[in-house]
Amino acid sequence: MAVGNATTDAVRAGKTPMSIAQVRPRLPFTPEVARELQPLYDRVKHVVTPMEWAHYAPLIKAINLLKKERNAVVLAHNYMTPEVFHCVGDFQGDSLQLAKEATRTKARVIVQAGVHFMAETSKLLNPDKTVLIPDLRAGCSLAASITGADVRALREAYPGVPVVTYVNTSADVKAESDICCTSSNAVKVVESMGTKRVLLIPDEYLSKYVQTKTKVEIIAWKGHCEVHERFTAEELENYRRADPGTRIIAHPECPPDVIKMADFTGSTAAMIDWVKTRRPRKVILVTECSMSSNVAAEAPDVEFVRPCNLCPHMKRISLEAIHDSLLYMQHEVTVDPSVAERARRAVERMVNLTA
Repeated sequence: MAVGNATTDAVRAGKTPMSIAQVRPRLPFTPEVARELQPLYDRVKHVVTPMEWAHYAPLIKAINLLKKERNAVVLAHNYMTPEVFHCVGDFQGDSLQLAKEATRTKARVIVQAGVHFMAETSKLLNPDKTVLIPDLRAGCSLAASITGADVRALREAYPGVPVVTYVNTSADVKAESDICCTSSNAVKVVESMGTKRVLLIPDEYLSKYVQTKTKVEIIAWKGHCEVHERFTAEELENYRRADPGTRIIAHPECPPDVIKMADFTGSTAAMIDWVKTRRPRKVILVTECSMSSNVAAEAPDVEFVRPCNLCPHMKRISLEAIHDSLLYMQHEVTVDPSVAERARRAVERMVNLTA
């Protein structure tokens, strides 16, 4: 299947100002495409309608062909929509899982189906590979809540106190840190420092949750995820009152009163494992709501109640954006070498600790 034409070649050569959206090859949904991709549709048919699939399938075919042509892989975060997560993602998971997969892949090109800090992390761990982000606007409110200068100021205010930095941060912030962590390993990382006090930044709610799991004194920063901070205990109480059998599973980036309402709290990977293992009759995943769709595709017997908070940044990563990123090899992520070496050290310490 050809992935270019005379018009796209002209755009590459800079001979036309037309936008990518105007020149993207029109990909028909033929009976042949339908038959070839039926196994993929079987994965997502519980959460993707036939009408949606008619649009998605040709793009999925084109992306998977482009991956072979470019020697590329797609790292798909749990918050991607099902057609991305299940149908073009070569590796799926939370930040820690994707960071580990980034170090293992032999592909020359990594497409980060996630947000910018994740692409930076992949680049830190793979300095000789090309890392692409399908949309440069895919940022993160939590990552934007703190800067490298802020971390340097914290070190001055708390001399000698180790800095543990959540992976949901920029490379500049990681470079000022001793070690990184994710929601799945934060307690282990904090206790590995061997000190009585630790700065755990920038997510305030994750820090408060970790404080309930360790005797190490946690010093927090007031950063928040715009998705998780919108959940309230009151709305969850209303769901539970309507059906007392509903299980509530929360991410530790949620406010403390929300976590108090939960039957289980854990990272996205732990939340998924809990649902697949326990198979509750009805469940609420208190996190970005595309994850409910991804888990529902694999657990059709579970009813998912969706108090749906979408991440506007994650939702910029669409099939169209991934297709164009691979077609034009666009939006390459780079990190200043003077920053990268120090940031890489903090990430590698985390990966090695949890290997």
